[in-house]
Amino acid sequence: MSITSDEVNFLVYRYLQESGFSHSAFTFGIESHISQSNINGTLVPPAALISILQKGLQYVEAEISINEVMWALLPGVGEAGGLGAPAAASQQNPPKNGEATVNGEENGAHAINNHSKPMEIDGDVEIPPSKATVLRGHESEVFICAWNPVSDLLASGSGDSTARIWNLNENSNGGSTQLVLRHCIREGGHDVPSNKDVTSLDWNSDGTLLATGSYDGFARIWTEDGNLASTLGQHKGPIFALKWNKKGNYILSAGVDKTTIIWDAHTGEAKQQFPFHSAPALDVDWQNNTTFASCSTDMCIHVCRLGCDRPVKTFQGHTNEVNAIKWDPSGMLLASCSDDMTLKIWSMKQDTCVHDLQAHSKEIYTIKWSPTGPATSNPNSSIMLASASFDSTVRLWDVERGVCLHTLTKHQEPVYSVAFSPDGKYLASGSFDKCVHIWNTQSGSLVHSYRGTGGIFEVCWNARGDKVGASASDGSVCVLDLRK
Repeated sequence: MSITSDEVNFLVYRYLQESGFSHSAFTFGIESHISQSNINGTLVPPAALISILQKGLQYVEAEISINEVMWALLPGVGEAGGLGAPAAASQQNPPKNGEATVNGEENGAHAINNHSKPMEIDGDVEIPPSKATVLRGHESEVFICAWNPVSDLLASGSGDSTARIWNLNENSNGGSTQLVLRHCIREGGHDVPSNKDVTSLDWNSDGTLLATGSYDGFARIWTEDGNLASTLGQHKGPIFALKWNKKGNYILSAGVDKTTIIWDAHTGEAKQQFPFHSAPALDVDWQNNTTFASCSTDMCIHVCRLGCDRPVKTFQGHTNEVNAIKWDPSGMLLASCSDDMTLKIWSMKQDTCVHDLQAHSKEIYTIKWSPTGPATSNPNSSIMLASASFDSTVRLWDVERGVCLHTLTKHQEPVYSVAFSPDGKYLASGSFDKCVHIWNTQSGSLVHSYRGTGGIFEVCWNARGDKVGASASDGSVCVLDLRK
């Protein structure tokens, strides 16, 4: 049995994608010509590279054990540098500091095996199968999901070059129906599948339109019944993020081409392109209907306004790529998180950060503000910020005081997503350990847990706060019904 260089490249590409290094994956995919290989990605299971490495390590361990037996039975074998020699040689050359380690642990096989043992879920908090609906249809990883803000329609976006809209309204005639939104490009006068990942999607505020962003470089607007309304084409390369403004007249997108674009949602025209970053733009967030912030692998955050040909503010201070940014509900404070393991809070009133929150021990992948405090429907509850990290923890922060309130430690793998319930009383978290955990935000205690069938990329709450959607690496989307 052998493995080709194309197959190795594909495994590395999938590993980078699954580990959240989407930008490294894109660059590696281009340089190694992944798109030109004839490998069917749907047949490659999640975590295939880790599985092969794990089996390889087990084989090497078995081989060493056999050699040791041979060494004991046949003393002459090792003397001539035969079967016993490699084992003996490995004893003489311990790894240098930092070499041959996995997850910072010297015993690589041991480190991987630790994570392969799923944590037991306490029966008191486990969500029973009767309360979980698993939606199947996607043929590849499901990177993102989002509830319609006015009804129980759940949208999902996948590596199979489709988005889907699942109807989970009570009155939908038994079971959940799915609309398939195929992302196609024109070739030779025909529509052909783009074969590119759908990695971002957002509903407008009245739930009538869905915007999607794809690695094929196009943003698209769809009606809630699954019809393509318009295609927005000006980015050169993958789109990493897109957001509707509150008014619903503009869409904002961020791309690998280092630019951000404001689109007119009615005409599909690009209103303004902002070329201020010196590297791929990773995330965007509106402050109001015409002003937004963007962040990038260039470590900078720009605040830009429609009609202005320069950023109105630039925040610098991160020492590695900035993964996500979010304005608080009042639009006064901007939170950012980075591969530099810090979370920073910025104000338009000053150039340096208000708080530099350092507690995570690995990259921080995403952040969310609670829907509480001034300018929200829960004004009597104090505002919090949640951060999700590759160190397998979630942290809840009191931003006014700049202190960590709770560290939520039940996950065993990187945490990719966090989401507050509409009343701010609960926080859902999703990790590559296949678990969705739901926490009480006041006490930090775990109140519900669900183990899915794939690593969780995204979690989201419906508008009523009684269902949580989660999208996974094995192509599944699950809906957890939290009603008593």
